[in-house]
Amino acid sequence: MGKLRFIWVGKLKEPFFNEACAHYAKKLGRFHKLDETILKDAPGKLPPEDKVLREGKSIVEKIRSSDMVICLDETGIEMTSVELSKHLQKWTEDPNLTPCFIIGGPFGLSDEVTKVARIKLSLSKMTLPHELARTMLLEQLYRAASILKGSPYHHV
Repeated sequence: MGKLRFIWVGKLKEPFFNEACAHYAKKLGRFHKLDETILKDAPGKLPPEDKVLREGKSIVEKIRSSDMVICLDETGIEMTSVELSKHLQKWTEDPNLTPCFIIGGPFGLSDEVTKVARIKLSLSKMTLPHELARTMLLEQLYRAASILKGSPYHHV
């Protein structure tokens, strides 16, 4: 069982996002050990640029030397669920590296964070609320793990 890390900015505020994320995290947890770090949002009174910088510093402080950083970003590469499953298999093969998925706050990620990313991954060319992106990422990772195990969850 491989390990997956997550660094998220902000708590999920809507109950339906909480429920959906908990649902997919539980399912994904059957295949991988999950390690989640939730960071506080930057203060609301700050301008967006300052929020991104402050949150970026908090994120960078939490990145471990063993993390293979994968940032979620609308400018990242897009892939199908099957392609993601193949990448997930490669990412979890090295016992010395842990895939670490990072989703920033409402205003995205700082350059400081994206520069340490080995991969920038996009769930869509459209801008998504970070809470929805978190839910979609967990579902897609569960789907990818299901594909690798031959589970009927993913119908090809």
